[in-house]
Amino acid sequence: MYCAIDPATAILEVAVHKGFKALDTVPHVLTAINVDATQVLVVQPETIPNANWLRPGIPSAGQQAFGDTLLPKHKFVVIPSVVSTRSWNLVFVASNAVGAYEIRSQEAVCSRHSAASTSDAVRSYGRHRIRLTGRPDTGLTSSPV
Repeated sequence: MYCAIDPATAILEVAVHKGFKALDTVPHVLTAINVDATQVLVVQPETIPNANWLRPGIPSAGQQAFGDTLLPKHKFVVIPSVVSTRSWNLVFVASNAVGAYEIRSQEAVCSRHSAASTSDAVRSYGRHRIRLTGRPDTGLTSSPV
């Protein structure tokens, strides 16, 4: 799962990666989760092998290999967002993190042209953006937002 820690970045990430039109025409769902903060690796910008990886662009083989080395070792990885460098993303493999997170809430973010209900939005958008409580630069927590 590729997620944004805060809802504003989640919406911005969808707009950048899928297009602003998708936000206006396709129902989306924001899902908030609590995670086991002891299972989170926070990747600081200075530890990323190539600083250019923090700039917008198509992910390179090197970037993907870097992520592929982290995900088997850590249930959750928090990394700076390329879209907004002061924001953070959470990446995890759901099957590897079973029991280490729980869904806290889901909120439909439907377009003004759609009358879809929350359940319709959940079914139509399989790759949820997730909000994690806490801030990676000050210590992650699983406390309520």
